[in-house]
Amino acid sequence: MGKPSAPQEAEDNMKLLPVDCERKTDEFCQAKQKAALLELLHELYNFLAVQAGNFECGNPENLKSKCIPVLEAQEYLANVTSSSSSKFEAALTWILSSNKDVGIWLKGEDPSELVTSVDKVVCLESAHPRMGVGCRLSRALLTAVTHVLIFFWCLAFLWGLLILLKYRWRKLEEEEQAMYEMVKKIIDVVQDHYVDWEQDMERYPYVGILHVRDSLIPPQSRRRMKRVWDRAVEFLASNESRIQTESHRVAGEDMLVWRWTKPSSFSDSER
Repeated sequence: MGKPSAPQEAEDNMKLLPVDCERKTDEFCQAKQKAALLELLHELYNFLAVQAGNFECGNPENLKSKCIPVLEAQEYLANVTSSSSSKFEAALTWILSSNKDVGIWLKGEDPSELVTSVDKVVCLESAHPRMGVGCRLSRALLTAVTHVLIFFWCLAFLWGLLILLKYRWRKLEEEEQAMYEMVKKIIDVVQDHYVDWEQDMERYPYVGILHVRDSLIPPQSRRRMKRVWDRAVEFLASNESRIQTESHRVAGEDMLVWRWTKPSSFSDSER
């Protein structure tokens, strides 16, 4: 003969208990009570694990939650094992008092609060859902695909960030080069103006800063070249000793001008 199933074994264990065995403390009654309780918990564990697995695998039974109402779980055990409500409450009490992880969570009205008594238990949930092979494979495939998509998304983001940084670095290098070219042009303009003044071709030895800007940058490019021009002016003020920035009154208005301070190749005796 084959081995009896778990529900049948639990029912047999309960039937083997004497009527007044619950009131006795002899080893026989305690052993039988423990065996019946463990079989009841085993059946409850399997029921909750299957229900939780079904819920996560398409929910064919249209469950509202993985947490099964306590009355539904009690009715199931009563139908399968013919256990009484007192046995069911004894099983819940054992779960609450046990320090071991039995794979069954007892939850109350507020899932975040810890249940401390049987009368506050609203539903029971399996900590280890039991899923079929097909469901496990589909979930594993979905997880793998999700991870791959996240990986490629992160890779694309990093690649885009790298392209953006390279573009930014290239723009900074171009701006730096444009600034040095602008500095060179400004120096040439200020120096040529000073030479022309020494040859009596200019009225003043200095030249207005804005006049130099207007002569070097066309009107349509001044907005785009503003940052380059400002950096060039700042560079000259900090790093070019041959050009001195002064303030003069020209045509009734105060303006900033540049003066070439290095002696010209033409001396006074040659003029």
